[in-house]
Amino acid sequence: MIKPTERSSLRLHHIVALYVGSVLGCGVLILPGLSAEIAGPGSLLSWIFIIVLAFPMALTMGFLSARFPNDGGVSYFVTLAFNEQLGALIGWFFLVSGIIGVPILALTGAGYIAAAYGLSEVFRILIAVSIILAGIFLNYIGMRVSSQVQIIVVLGTICILLGACIGSYRIVDPSHFTPLIPHGWMSIGYAATLLFWSYIGWEAVTHIAEEFEDPKRDVVRGTIIASIIIGSLYLLTAYVVVGTHMYGPGISDVSLVYLIEKSFGQSGMILTGMAGLFVCLAPSISYIGAASRLSYSLAVNGYAPAFLARLSKRYYTHIGGLIFLAGCFSVIFILYSTGLISLAFLIQLPNSTFILTYIGGCAAGMVLLKDSRCALFMSGISLILTSCILLFISWAILFPIGIILIWGIFLMRRRKKWVTC
Repeated sequence: MIKPTERSSLRLHHIVALYVGSVLGCGVLILPGLSAEIAGPGSLLSWIFIIVLAFPMALTMGFLSARFPNDGGVSYFVTLAFNEQLGALIGWFFLVSGIIGVPILALTGAGYIAAAYGLSEVFRILIAVSIILAGIFLNYIGMRVSSQVQIIVVLGTICILLGACIGSYRIVDPSHFTPLIPHGWMSIGYAATLLFWSYIGWEAVTHIAEEFEDPKRDVVRGTIIASIIIGSLYLLTAYVVVGTHMYGPGISDVSLVYLIEKSFGQSGMILTGMAGLFVCLAPSISYIGAASRLSYSLAVNGYAPAFLARLSKRYYTHIGGLIFLAGCFSVIFILYSTGLISLAFLIQLPNSTFILTYIGGCAAGMVLLKDSRCALFMSGISLILTSCILLFISWAILFPIGIILIWGIFLMRRRKKWVTC
């Protein structure tokens, strides 16, 4: 068990910081420019559409966390709604997503820093590794400390983004908003599909809900407050990117660099580096914490090696899971550094497992929250949305299929072992 003093220690402001830190990741660095390149000024409609549709998904995770706080997060919800085996499979979907997703976050943010300062690929990898090590260390010493750091990081991110947007507002040109839909209505749909990934992260905090002081009181409130903050920042950044026309071939994926440079001149390079660091450190802390807790839950229930249930004697944190994650992250960084796999390839792998995690959580919400009309409606809308997005992942569906096959072999061997015993 976790040390009692480590439990029930997180309050509303911690919850808001964790949510904002989990969701407002490196997507804010690249998605406003990329979506504008796809749909022009019409990308603002895509942002509004996704912000509205992501709200039910966020609330579904919030309702479930408030009612059923547990280290297992979505995996635990699916176990309660359906069965233990399916819940554990969903848990492994999320765990594998985190194992690949956290290095992607770190490499993307480090790439932004490297581009701002003109650093080589070697320095990019070293920066990414440093971000990962910081996330592991902060989770090792405890959620209370890491949540305090998360608050500082999130406030820094918000200040930099607001500063860049306000500083650039003076050069916003109304003519850049016409024509509103230069590439046709379909471009808005394509941009919206891309922007869906800007809202992945709500599921990460479900694994930490057991450490909230009062989940029933604070989780839904924190979800609503964080949704407003995240949506406002995304939309404001997208508005300024379009209004200043800071997008197009060669600059769309680094549009924030140009915004900050326009706002703060040469000294803006330092702020750009800080922005890149903050927006990838915050979600890294959240996802490492969520994945270490999930690995603990899976191990306790016999669906992962017993080593993962090991706790730190000093901090009572999930040291077994953190060591496991550190090993997996090392393998991914080594493979990336050799050039055998690209970042573009890595990005596509966890997409399908993330979506399946959300589908599992929303389906569980349909079962567990049916006594609340509002919660049931939110779960249903979220289930339809995430199921539709699953249709656009192409060949990446092979990744979760491979996990399912391995999972099936594991279950068959486990049953044979039970029969033999």
